Amino acid sequence: MSSPTLTDKVSKMIYLDILNGDLKPGQKLVVAELKAKYNVGASPIREALVQLSWTKYVNLEPQKGCWVAPVTVEELTDLYQSLRFVASALLKQAIDSGDESWELEVLTAFHKLSRVKLSQNFDNWTEWEERQHHFHVALLEGAQSKHMLSFFNDLINQVKRYRYFALVNGLDSSNFNIDEYEMLMKLVLAKETDKATETFENHLNRSMTHIQNVIEAA
Repeated sequence: MSSPTLTDKVSKMIYLDILNGDLKPGQKLVVAELKAKYNVGASPIREALVQLSWTKYVNLEPQKGCWVAPVTVEELTDLYQSLRFVASALLKQAIDSGDESWELEVLTAFHKLSRVKLSQNFDNWTEWEERQHHFHVALLEGAQSKHMLSFFNDLINQVKRYRYFALVNGLDSSNFNIDEYEMLMKLVLAKETDKATETFENHLNRSMTHIQNVIEAA
């Protein structure tokens, strides 16, 4: 068996190439080709592909092979429906039970996000994406349901592949307005539960629509 460290490195390289569009949705992943591409042996490649199948970035079928997971409007809709349901429940919990340290984390996460100014050509997309993810997680971490939080993180990671696909295929940077995030933060900290959950749901709906438009135009 290959070194776990090497397997993790290979998994990360394939993961990043899926996100940046070098490996495209539906593309067959041939071990011999990946060996040459990443200059590693077959064993870490196979183990990395298994790891990525757990996160649903690749589809692995015994005796048939492995492919980059496809991008479909149907899956996108399912992911966002699940996100809206879970996020609503978690946000209500967080507002109800979040303490001062949680409030400070929400403020800090928003401040870090607001410091990133997206350029038209998305030069700083990775930083924006990471800080946006941190902001979303910070909003919900005051909740007590750890299993639901874990499920939310799994969903966000799957949605990330769709967000990067949209980026690579013509997403408009004007779709991202920091004022929307600020409004959500203020409603959460003011403990206006109904308005906060509605705003978060609308935020997710807009995100889904932007990505869907890119998928349909691709």
